[in-house]
Amino acid sequence: MHDHDTSERLASYADVLAGELPDTWTSSYLEPDAKDDLAELSDRIWDLDLVAACLAEHPLQEAALLSRPDGAQLVLLDRHDERGGFLIAAVAPHTLPDEAYRAVAEPNGIALTDDPFLSAEQVAGDLLARYDRALAQARYNALGGIQSSQSDRVVLTWQPDGSIATAPADNRAGAVLTAHGFVQDPQSGIYRLSGDDTQAQAQILREIGPRLDALGISTALQHPSGRTAPTAAPASAPPVPGGLRTPTVRSR
Repeated sequence: MHDHDTSERLASYADVLAGELPDTWTSSYLEPDAKDDLAELSDRIWDLDLVAACLAEHPLQEAALLSRPDGAQLVLLDRHDERGGFLIAAVAPHTLPDEAYRAVAEPNGIALTDDPFLSAEQVAGDLLARYDRALAQARYNALGGIQSSQSDRVVLTWQPDGSIATAPADNRAGAVLTAHGFVQDPQSGIYRLSGDDTQAQAQILREIGPRLDALGISTALQHPSGRTAPTAAPASAPPVPGGLRTPTVRSR
């Protein structure tokens, strides 16, 4: 028989945890009857350690799903032992192809105490940091040629069609990019700025530098790694705006 007390405890804990995490998170409870959703979620849990071991003995029967607007998700589940508390793990986005995850270290989940306020600090300082790095790397792999961004640095990469693409590490930078005309690809999570209007593109690049800098995020503009830059600059490519730094390529 299903334990309703456990279900209410899990759902309530997830609601509090979502409200305490940095940025904006919402929580939803997946009940035992949602068998298809739970099975699909189990396949996407990004863990090869503590949570994977738990699921091997206790297949997912219920869960709370925490979601961030940029597509990041965390799953909260019961620990199933005498220690109490919960387990939380990252969820791999289903919009990215399988090959995007190759050579990306799993942001393995962690155990949480019964205190959701202390747990929020633990998640923010540990799991989320590793998850955001892994997401940035997977999104980079999905597109190819775009250098991964960090939480304090956004790398903007020229594309052959004159557009500019980037994979910011968190949604602070994503919000600035979206507000200035970048469009996020729902499949890869990559943000892209069209090069159809080069004057408008150059103006946007000039504007986002100070906005990101105010958040403690630097910017860099580069050509795609592994691609040969054209011998003559195409007419569609505007000059590098002031405030954006082109990184130096160093040979090993």
